Amino acid sequence: MENVAIFDSPGKGRGLKATKEFWAGDVIFSEPSISAVVFDSLGERICHSCFRRGDKLQRCGQCKFAHYCDRTCQRAGWAEHKLECSSIKAYGKVPNENIRLVARLMWRLDKEGSMVSDMQLTTLDELEDHVADMQEDELKEFKVDIHNFLDYWPRTSKQHTIDDISHIFGVVNCNGFSVSDQRGLQAVGVGLFPNLCLVNHNCWPNCTVILNHGKIELRSLGKIEEGEELTVSYVDYLNLSEERQRLLKTQYFFDCTCEHCKNRTKDDLKLAGKEVDGVKPSEEQVKEATDHCYEILEKMDQARLKGDYHEVVKICKACIEKVEPILADTHIYLLRIWSTLSEVQAYLQYFNDAADYARKMVDGYIKLYNPNNAALGMAAMRAGVTHWQAGEIEVGHGMICKAYSILMVTHGPTHPITKDLEAMRMQTEMELRMFKQNEYVYHSMREAALKNKPMTMMHEPKNVEEGIKNMFHRKK
Repeated sequence: MENVAIFDSPGKGRGLKATKEFWAGDVIFSEPSISAVVFDSLGERICHSCFRRGDKLQRCGQCKFAHYCDRTCQRAGWAEHKLECSSIKAYGKVPNENIRLVARLMWRLDKEGSMVSDMQLTTLDELEDHVADMQEDELKEFKVDIHNFLDYWPRTSKQHTIDDISHIFGVVNCNGFSVSDQRGLQAVGVGLFPNLCLVNHNCWPNCTVILNHGKIELRSLGKIEEGEELTVSYVDYLNLSEERQRLLKTQYFFDCTCEHCKNRTKDDLKLAGKEVDGVKPSEEQVKEATDHCYEILEKMDQARLKGDYHEVVKICKACIEKVEPILADTHIYLLRIWSTLSEVQAYLQYFNDAADYARKMVDGYIKLYNPNNAALGMAAMRAGVTHWQAGEIEVGHGMICKAYSILMVTHGPTHPITKDLEAMRMQTEMELRMFKQNEYVYHSMREAALKNKPMTMMHEPKNVEEGIKNMFHRKK
């Protein structure tokens, strides 16, 4: 950890600063979790050792809960699962993910001590738990978890005080980080990374954090000077300043005083009206369109959760027809509707419509996000693929190249998503050359290829960008 040093950050407490200069895409440090667990809802679909998704996972014969790719994964995970396995059997049921993670952490700390690695900069005892800052409802749920933990914790294991147990639960509650599947597209579990806990928040950060091959990587988004504080964003910048401050206060117990919050930077764009030939709609028209979008978003989400995708299309298109002439392409509610509609239309194989909305979404994101924001990169990738599916090879290749340049910074060349993008970039580059030589031959060959090998249905809409935006796992 020679690249970073702990220091007292003004108004924030402890933080990390750079001990050397960094450039965009540099890995400042990587770190494995002390422990991690699969989400309750994915217990049968994700390997409990390598966190890969699998259709035919093998179940632990003892506890009947843990699932593994094969014997190799089961043996690799046995050291952590051994005590968990017997505890689940004795308890008679599977406790929730927070209880399972706290138990795994405490078993490891009991065995190895407070510093489990030479790379570890801080102990769990030194991390904030914010138990005293919790609201009454949250505290009630917190106490239920502790009560259930005490029933679950074996009598044969080392016994701990309530204060010690509460502290670890508090640390997990506000410092847990989402663990993604093998491709990095969906959060499938939660783990604790002590060094990452020391990196403070900024709404316009100089770093991003990504999970790559089982370890988190803190990566530089641009030039960082020696001695500069390292920051990441705990919440999505697409939220208005007031909403970001509310989320940070309620979930992480601090008041954000960054420049973007103090100056309400880009808030005007996020709720802006559409200007045409120097003429803007009235404030009343913008407010009415904004309120309408807000109502539609709730209906849209309900229809999507039910899997009624044709209803999603109907709701979104009616809304867009009404508000698109009034709202700017940076309006955050309109962006959400475009994003969802693009995703659903691609799933239903209406690729031309999907490409149109995806392009509008990316155009809006470019005006709001940091140029090297991971969510922008993922959106550009989706837009590129959708344009390729629609037969728009020139725009598709351009979008994929843009996505690749961003993800080389945010994810790096060895990440599975970046490798996929590199393959797409080479494929679309080859097709673009063919297209420029002879459009007719290109489209004829493409049509024949699709007939011989019909395009498979897209995966059900899961909103990939949301997974990227919410890597900091916070138990609600």
